[in-house]
Amino acid sequence: MIQRFFGTLVRHLDGPLLGLLTLLLLASTAVVFSAAGENSERLYSHLTNIGVALTAMLLVSHIPPQRLMQFAVPVYVVGVLLLLGVAMFGIVVNGSRRWLELGFTRIQPSELMRLAVPMMLAWYFHYKQESLNGRDYAVAALLLALPVGFIAKQPDLGTSLLITASGFYVLYLGGLSWKVIAGAAVAAGSALPLAWNYLLHDYQRQRVLTLIDPASDPLGAGYHIIQATIAVGSGGFAGKGWMMGTQTHLDFLPERSTDFIFAVFSEEFGLIGNLFLLLLYAAIIWRGLVLAAGATSLFGRLFSGAIVLTFFTYAFVNMGMVSGILPVVGVPLPLVSYGGTSMLTVLTGFGIVMSVATHKKLVKT
Repeated sequence: MIQRFFGTLVRHLDGPLLGLLTLLLLASTAVVFSAAGENSERLYSHLTNIGVALTAMLLVSHIPPQRLMQFAVPVYVVGVLLLLGVAMFGIVVNGSRRWLELGFTRIQPSELMRLAVPMMLAWYFHYKQESLNGRDYAVAALLLALPVGFIAKQPDLGTSLLITASGFYVLYLGGLSWKVIAGAAVAAGSALPLAWNYLLHDYQRQRVLTLIDPASDPLGAGYHIIQATIAVGSGGFAGKGWMMGTQTHLDFLPERSTDFIFAVFSEEFGLIGNLFLLLLYAAIIWRGLVLAAGATSLFGRLFSGAIVLTFFTYAFVNMGMVSGILPVVGVPLPLVSYGGTSMLTVLTGFGIVMSVATHKKLVKT
């Protein structure tokens, strides 16, 4: 009886992907414990976040893709309305209006859009697949631009760019012409001077300038990048050892358990550890794309493919930010950084990937 119940409970989980995710979460637990200064309370909180997120992944994996499709429009509409609420009534924290107070809790609606946007676009292309044309791609672009505009206005340039990437992946996997992509890239490049002068805020321009020359303000805007690159470089080939990182434990490294946790990992485990981490990420991405490619519906392929590629984007941006090749944008390292919202969003996404892979029947709705 117990064996049958357990088998039913986990039947929609993909064994290889779950194993790879578990390895990454174990590495995360070790490095968060070190980055938090061996703080047992932070460790318990991190383990709780992992437990909640894994439970969400398990539950979501049992939801058939056709049921997920029914959620696409309502979740997207609610998300946009919440973003509108943030713009009108949101709480200002550190100069940005990103949070909405609901009385009993405080939420950040932009996190919801990480899944809502690609789900909505995947639903739209699935619905239009019999007569897909250029106008449909334009409508999809507008569906993407609406929430991105709200989020960029908060301002939250990093999240807006990453959600743009998640929507772009759906457009690309949906068959968007390379000519259109190239034309959009040229147009975006041509608009950079206007964006620099009229769209970016002063602190955002400062981040780009700091990336070019962090030594220009070593104790101010350049401090994060300088300390992170010192930590990464000081790890050497084999690292200083677990919980032996001096940049971390002497409090030189800022945001060490969240945005800059990759620097902690690099200092303690060195090049060997980084190669292991990169191979682990690559294996997760490869397995996720294999599952996405095997989906039997357009909705499943587009949505799960976008989830996996967005996971890659978040990892690439965080590692690039910490290594000093991209501006600091406040993006956590997925499934490694401390933080419940990010953990929940990422593992829920992989639960959706597993659902799409294990539920083979999907009807057009």
